[in-house]
Amino acid sequence: MNDKNLLVVKNLKEYFDVPSGFLRSLKLKAVDDVSFEIKEGETLGLVGESGCGKTTVGRTILQLYKPTAGEIWFDGQKIEGKKAITEFRKQASMVFQDPYSSLDPRMTVSDLIGEPLDVHRSCKSNAEREERIRELMGLVGLSSEHASRYAHEFSGGQRQRIGIARSLAMDPKFIICDEPVSALDVSIQAQVINMFEDLQAKLGLTYLFIAHDLLVVKHISTRIAVMYLGKLIEIGPSNELYHHPIHPYTISLLSAVPVPDPKIARANQRIHLEGDVPSPLHMPSGCPFRTRCPRATAQCAESMPELKEVHPGHSVACHHI
Repeated sequence: MNDKNLLVVKNLKEYFDVPSGFLRSLKLKAVDDVSFEIKEGETLGLVGESGCGKTTVGRTILQLYKPTAGEIWFDGQKIEGKKAITEFRKQASMVFQDPYSSLDPRMTVSDLIGEPLDVHRSCKSNAEREERIRELMGLVGLSSEHASRYAHEFSGGQRQRIGIARSLAMDPKFIICDEPVSALDVSIQAQVINMFEDLQAKLGLTYLFIAHDLLVVKHISTRIAVMYLGKLIEIGPSNELYHHPIHPYTISLLSAVPVPDPKIARANQRIHLEGDVPSPLHMPSGCPFRTRCPRATAQCAESMPELKEVHPGHSVACHHI
């Protein structure tokens, strides 16, 4: 890892119009004013409960959704306009959550992995294409004999390997991993996580690793960012955030992480949050976490706290820090 920022996200917003009656709609603020950067060669883990906007951040960065507002910079270039987006997608790719629905059942493994090569016309001949596909299959631990088979003939872990091989086709610098192990058996998860680490060391990859499992994120990430209802509320080095969380929401998330030692598990006190997660269509004023926060005051209802650095590299959005 070096100190150069590969990806910079500034004030990213992604709002969706949701119908709410005749000719009326409400704004769903899936991602609301999110900013962060990822250095070359590092892994930024993005965590939060279901519906907090993690996946939308990843898809908006890749321009699968057109951003409502904000800027995305990659390798010093602003991603804006059709040409810039096409070039960006050669250097950035995505591994999707569900290896069952992200692979076309009518395509062979060879065609699935070779699809990006065909779209970007990067191979001059069929022989070059076949050689590249074999190389990619070898990288993820698949035999070249599997090339003519179909996705339904493979297990979940093997299907995810096919998806990873496809994401590597254009030799990208940056990969967005959208909960890539959550649909897999626990025994297979470790193998896939180790493979991500090996590929990063071998190919010099940079990851945005989206997940809800904090143990997985801690294992693979250099830094961790925590989201709640579309807002980034804490970001810091992996070990520091795991052992010294500051935001009350991060503290409650970490208190729910299972501990393998029964004595420590009994001594640990789980923090149960009051109330339910507010609807993203009817967000509370000010800080979105205030309706469940034990520290909430009138100030929290008036304004959203700014994400401020409290320790070197460790920033928190809370009025009471």
